[in-house]
Amino acid sequence: MKDDTARKIAELLLQIKAIKLQPNAPFTWASGWKSPIYCDNRIALSYPNIRTFIRQSLVKKIEEVYGAPEVIAGVATAAIAQGALVAEAMGLPFVYVRASAKDHGRENLIEGELKGHESAVVIEDLISTGGSSIKAVKALRDAGCKVKGMISIFTYGFAVADENFKTTKCKIVSLCNYNELIQVAVESKYINSADLETLKKWRENPDKWGR
Repeated sequence: MKDDTARKIAELLLQIKAIKLQPNAPFTWASGWKSPIYCDNRIALSYPNIRTFIRQSLVKKIEEVYGAPEVIAGVATAAIAQGALVAEAMGLPFVYVRASAKDHGRENLIEGELKGHESAVVIEDLISTGGSSIKAVKALRDAGCKVKGMISIFTYGFAVADENFKTTKCKIVSLCNYNELIQVAVESKYINSADLETLKKWRENPDKWGR
């Protein structure tokens, strides 16, 4: 079944250059990986209509997949704004999870108020290997939350991420994915068929590609 939401988000993210595809001029990720794609969904926050569409799509998907959580949690830093927007739309409390605890004050890892028994859905901006996302899930569980699952705007669809979430026993859904993105990019002539082959090969071995 065709996913119109995934396709629309792919089109919008390419349009505002929140996602850039450069097979012939690869980016270098913080991890050191060489990549023909770079994703910064925070750019969407500067476009009210797109920001609203993403927020509404997140809310709809949460309600379809997870029902009614008691709290929305964002993963710092990229998903804080989107998480707060979703929580506002759903009339729910909001917290966010830091990458690491503060080294001063109350030394919080989770910012905001939790009673410690709430059901939560975690908002993530982007899923690559899933490492930082899973740390956030574990932090919430350690605080007593029942994590219903996670939802992201975009996922690269790496097998390692699927395995990591499976091991952690955390359900994950995404509004848009890599396969949908490159299909839209080909149809819109953003990339050509040669670029498409490069992008497919990268996804097979992203940690070794370009070295």
